Amino acid sequence: MLKITGYSDRVSARPGETIKFMVNCELGEYRADIVKLICGDSSPDGPDFKEELIRTPANKRYKGRKQRIYAGSYGIVESNPALESLKSFTVQAMIWPTTPESGRQAILGKWNPKGKSGFAMGIAPDGSLGLMLGNGRNKVEVVSTGKPLIARHWYMVAASWDAEKKEVRLYQEPLRDYVGVSHGGTARKKIGIAKVAGNTAPLTMAALYEKNAGKRVVCSDFYNGKIDGPKISDQVLSRTEIEAMRGNSIPSGVATSVLAAWDFSRDISSIKISDISSRQMDGEIVNLPARGMTGANWSGAELCWRHAEAEYGAIHFHDDDLYDAGWEVDFELTIPKGLKSGVYAARLRAGDAEEYIPFAVRPERGQGARIAFILPTVHYMAYANEHLAFNGPLAEVLTGQVSVMHDTHLFLNEHREYGASLYDTHSDGSGVCYSSRLRPIMNMRPKYQTQWSCFGENDTNLREFNLDLYFIDWLERFGFDYDVVTDEDIHYEGIDAIEPHTVIITGGHPEYYSKQMRDAVFDFTQKGGRLMYMGGNGFYWRVALHGEVPGVIEVRRCEAAIKTWGADTGEYYHSFTGEHGGLWRHQGETEPQRLTGVGFTSEGFDISSYYRQTPAARDPRVAFMFKGIGKDELIGDFGFHGGGAAGNELDRADPALGTPPHALVVATSEDHTDLYMIVNEEILVNHPGMIGNNHPLVRADMTFFETPNGGAVFSTGSIAYGASLPWNDYDNNVARLTTNVLKRFANPKPF
Repeated sequence: MLKITGYSDRVSARPGETIKFMVNCELGEYRADIVKLICGDSSPDGPDFKEELIRTPANKRYKGRKQRIYAGSYGIVESNPALESLKSFTVQAMIWPTTPESGRQAILGKWNPKGKSGFAMGIAPDGSLGLMLGNGRNKVEVVSTGKPLIARHWYMVAASWDAEKKEVRLYQEPLRDYVGVSHGGTARKKIGIAKVAGNTAPLTMAALYEKNAGKRVVCSDFYNGKIDGPKISDQVLSRTEIEAMRGNSIPSGVATSVLAAWDFSRDISSIKISDISSRQMDGEIVNLPARGMTGANWSGAELCWRHAEAEYGAIHFHDDDLYDAGWEVDFELTIPKGLKSGVYAARLRAGDAEEYIPFAVRPERGQGARIAFILPTVHYMAYANEHLAFNGPLAEVLTGQVSVMHDTHLFLNEHREYGASLYDTHSDGSGVCYSSRLRPIMNMRPKYQTQWSCFGENDTNLREFNLDLYFIDWLERFGFDYDVVTDEDIHYEGIDAIEPHTVIITGGHPEYYSKQMRDAVFDFTQKGGRLMYMGGNGFYWRVALHGEVPGVIEVRRCEAAIKTWGADTGEYYHSFTGEHGGLWRHQGETEPQRLTGVGFTSEGFDISSYYRQTPAARDPRVAFMFKGIGKDELIGDFGFHGGGAAGNELDRADPALGTPPHALVVATSEDHTDLYMIVNEEILVNHPGMIGNNHPLVRADMTFFETPNGGAVFSTGSIAYGASLPWNDYDNNVARLTTNVLKRFANPKPF
């Protein structure tokens, strides 16, 4: 199992800027070296793995130490005298539990396990509403309603403690009743605790405070589900008064008794949670539970939270949420002056254990090559630490292959605290809509192999990061002067991040794009820039990046699309920005075809095919592309990914979806297997003829078209394309054609 893991605080930097590295090492010490990554394929039948050692002051031995990840989301409010001196009180909230059967879970509490002082309202071990009270001398009393809650149903819950009468009252009231189903209840009980002890621990929501670990707060008893409108009062409220407090306002009759009333419909795009009472006990969320979620009062009249914020007052907490691993810094690297732009990594070695933490070095400001490779770090975040081989029930059926587990897959399955990808579901079955890079991303590594078995002795079976390194190896092999820019850089800097360059080259699968990224690339092509889209299923999902905290993306999987989970109705809009989620295809004139000429049409994961040239390949406009290639040659009937250049996920041209009318389809793939099927968004009525050997939409189209001001776009329409470049040491027609295109695109002569 893996003994050393790590991550960095940023994924790109310019010379003179500093990157911090956080490392977990279970061995006594490790050696760190900075290396330039050129080819990440270490399989015996693939091209040679290539890296270059870069001498820096950071290259040295470091003492190893264990660093722990504390997953699970919660809300936290600092302690204050009003909370510490509570005698009688009432706490209440609207809740939508998703795993009420899974044991004790906190909803709202001010609890200190040292001496067991304070209180916590939550789900009791029997699955019903409960209140836990502690006297600070290790004596604890728990009262519950004894009526198990039903998962995914809304309840009004409240608990009070009468310090004079030594009495607990509980209210568990479902918003919807069913004939013969008893899932509501009340309780009223005197207990033996003389006094509920105060404490200076923070007030927490959806978890119980356990301890401090350095700068981090460690919690336990995590709650799964939604919480809406939690409140706390400093007296015992009547049932009528509790009911009056259900909304997003504070009734005047009880205003003086309200210590705090948190309205989660405010600051939805923030990590802040706002108290609307006069005491302003604002707090924040930790590990990014899902916001912009429908609340207990959602009417369905509005589907966008920006148009009816008061109905989106719920936060969905999960016991496995993770934003920032929170590890302490082990070493830093200041990018040396004069270091060439490229893809680099901190290589960590301890005994037989090895780890790489990749990052991009950008050119110095005011400098730059004509060519820029766009490293799709946002896309890597989307797939970060995915568990599809273990959790995907149809994985082997869809791929026609046996899953082969490597050490990384086994490690991630055992260490779920390392966080999930946007393809996974949480422990409560809800979809993972946020993913962060502030944690070790174990599948964004050179030498990483996917879980699918190889088809053919030369199939190296790589995807994502190592597939993209094939493009770096190709650029190096043919001596092109290039820079590397990340798509996250483009998000924050817009067209300024790429405008110094003449041509930009995508990776093999730039699937996830924010509006800022998409607009910058489109504007670049309209101003005379050249785009080489070197993959498939690109510019597919619309994502958002958080406006307050770095390194996290959001997706809302909605409407017709290829997806591993679906957002609930009313939760299609990004909480980070308020933008509609889903596919770019469904959002007006932003279809991938308008940008690249092609868009996602089919996927299959067994055998890749080839391209056949079309009559358009003889058009004088693309004569430069086919120099040295015979007119009858099949393009890419070879490769390290499924045995061909056209495979895995395919894009096609379609004027009805925005392909420019002057675009040339110069080659198109054929002869795909029956495991290639058209995408869901193409299906109006499902029928048997939806597969590769009989449906005309199952194909990859290689396209070219000119853009205003002398620019141009070239697209391959296939993820597998890049894995054919290094075949036969780059002496092949895929490498020849692609090199021809790049030479012409890098030439500033207008098209």
